[in-house]
Amino acid sequence: MDTITTAAPTHSLRERMLQDMTMRGFGAHTQKDYIRHVRSFAAFLGRPPDTATMEDLRRYQVDQHERAVGLATINGAVSALRFLFGITLKRPEMALGLVVVRYMPKLRVILSIEETARLLEAAPGIKYKAALSVAYGAGLRVSEVAHLKVDDIDSTRMMIRVEQGKGRKDRNAMLSPHLLDLLRQWWREGKRRGVMLPHGWLFPGRSGTDPVSARQLHRVVQEAAERAEIHKRVSPHTLRHSFATHLLEQGVDIRVIQVLLGHVNINTTGIYTQVSSKTMRAVASPLDQIMAVMEGRAPPG
Repeated sequence: MDTITTAAPTHSLRERMLQDMTMRGFGAHTQKDYIRHVRSFAAFLGRPPDTATMEDLRRYQVDQHERAVGLATINGAVSALRFLFGITLKRPEMALGLVVVRYMPKLRVILSIEETARLLEAAPGIKYKAALSVAYGAGLRVSEVAHLKVDDIDSTRMMIRVEQGKGRKDRNAMLSPHLLDLLRQWWREGKRRGVMLPHGWLFPGRSGTDPVSARQLHRVVQEAAERAEIHKRVSPHTLRHSFATHLLEQGVDIRVIQVLLGHVNINTTGIYTQVSSKTMRAVASPLDQIMAVMEGRAPPG
């Protein structure tokens, strides 16, 4: 087998790993992440990773912790290296010493309705106002927004077709009348500019033949938040989180929200109950009951 340099996997091993991931239905983003983690391990090791020992893997994880590498990065490296050794190199025993870090996900940053309106209004131009409105109004991930095509907007059924979303799954997202009107405004403006190609990207990048990048949408959201004087740490995903939370506060069944978000597990959707202010306000504090008793407004329980 060809070896791996300290800079990057050699073509042969890299291609084998990519083929193994493709056969198992891994998305392009996951494949890119796995290759990046293997490259980092190769750089740490200083020799081809297929010559690594279990002690090398242990040293690598110790080094990650000493450098205070983020927990998500550590766990991503574990998944990538388990795949490399367990599947591509057929050495599953190597993965036994890899340790996954358990942690509780942080609470999502949520915008209020008023903050969301200010953010969308501060977007620079109709193109980005439409793109950010899709992220919020349909609850799409930033990569899903970026890769929408004109033909994905179904005005007859009032749905947005999301192809190859997370987990390489297709799904339908909601399309509100207001969002449809905004997208039509952008379509007319895009046609006028000559950037809206037949059957092309809904939000084309600078070249016109490629979609807008997720990085550019991140930058636009942060600039809009600054102009709107929103001091929370926001990203395009904040709009998706706000979409789900606002629906929950409107009384929409969490199982419906699960479908709209494209979640496989209801527990993933359930985290929004932790950030819904209406959910918390609906629960009476036992202190209120005690005070009512003390003030003679309610009989003891």
